[in-house]
Amino acid sequence: MPIELKMPALSPTMEEGTIAKWLVKEGDTVAAGDLLAEIETDKATMEFEAVDEGTITKIVVGDGDAPVKVGTVIALIQGEDEGAAPAKPKDEAKAAEAPKAKADAAPPPAKAEAPAPRPDPVPASKEDGARFKASPLARRIASQQGIDIASVTGSGPNGRVVKADLEGAPKGAAAPASAPASALASAPANGEAPVTAAAASPAPAAQGGVPFETIKLSSMRKTIARRLTESKQTVPHYYLSIDCNLDALLKLRTELNAGLEGRGIKLSVNDLLIKALGAALVEIPDANVQFAGDTLLKFSRVDISMAVAIPGGLITPIITDVANKSVSTIATQAKDLAARARDGKLQPEEYQGGTASISNLGMYGIKQFDAVINPPQAMILAVGAGEKRPYVVNDALAMATVLTASGSFDHRAIDGALGAELMAAFKRLVEKPMGMLA
Repeated sequence: MPIELKMPALSPTMEEGTIAKWLVKEGDTVAAGDLLAEIETDKATMEFEAVDEGTITKIVVGDGDAPVKVGTVIALIQGEDEGAAPAKPKDEAKAAEAPKAKADAAPPPAKAEAPAPRPDPVPASKEDGARFKASPLARRIASQQGIDIASVTGSGPNGRVVKADLEGAPKGAAAPASAPASALASAPANGEAPVTAAAASPAPAAQGGVPFETIKLSSMRKTIARRLTESKQTVPHYYLSIDCNLDALLKLRTELNAGLEGRGIKLSVNDLLIKALGAALVEIPDANVQFAGDTLLKFSRVDISMAVAIPGGLITPIITDVANKSVSTIATQAKDLAARARDGKLQPEEYQGGTASISNLGMYGIKQFDAVINPPQAMILAVGAGEKRPYVVNDALAMATVLTASGSFDHRAIDGALGAELMAAFKRLVEKPMGMLA
């Protein structure tokens, strides 16, 4: 009996996945531990290994098909000792299914009254007469929503149009499914050729006359959209901003980098800011919390999630126990996590969790911004660029390198005064950085 290979849960929060690329094909023999496919989750592209040996008899979900739920069968494998039969070619399988499809499509017996007009099917071929490839589900959705499926670019195998390709497709490009056939094909009085649904379908309309292209959302982008929308809709955000004099921290960084040069370690300003936030949360432990319905989770360890931009989205790898780690260790781990995040090589435990977050856009010259809280966390620190500004130093106006940091807080877990205490502690540690190294 064939073994069902199901969409695995590659992380605790994974609900669905997309087959980015099959590394095997039907008829291949595999052994336990062989790589079968690359699966795109909501956070990264991960490898899927075989746990049994046998022969791949059928691939159910193809490369680039619409995301499927965890637990959905994606392939079948026959054990080596079960006499696996070679997989049927796909054309042969389609031919075998054709009679059944025709039988299913047979109209019901005629009744006394005239039947209601049936909708015209979505065009099944392109202008050159070649067979147009689209999944049955995609055809049905296109018919229901009035989408000209022939104008949609398919992302499935061999350009096959799947459900996900219809998301964002212009509606109304095809005649509505409920329109009678007589409305779609009529002979004008001047004797010209009848106008068909395909001929009457206009090209995809531009928004306000501006040309555009439709880009299919990745699983990661869908997750970002869903989670951050939920955050802004359900989490009562408030924001606190504070200016910090960076001159002392920059001087310390120069001295530390000189001492670490022999070890090949170079500290960034962000490494020191992560350390300062960790030390501030230890100093103000009531801010190291999360809201959990009718309870509040108060953490005894500070794990900082750092926002890292990656192709197509954002991910937040975690540096654990920041308060008890040296800045050199933080710098080494931050560099490694960021590099592996951009390569899609993080393990789930390396980006899931965290008690607070930090997001730094200073490298882009952004002076100040407010970040969206990453639930279930209760705060995120947004860091802008350090720049020369007039600043009061020792009761006198002088020029200093000043950075603006903005905290976004969940008011259900952290009240305004408590958030202000945390921001004040962070400012003091940045301006007198020896305190966070003690």
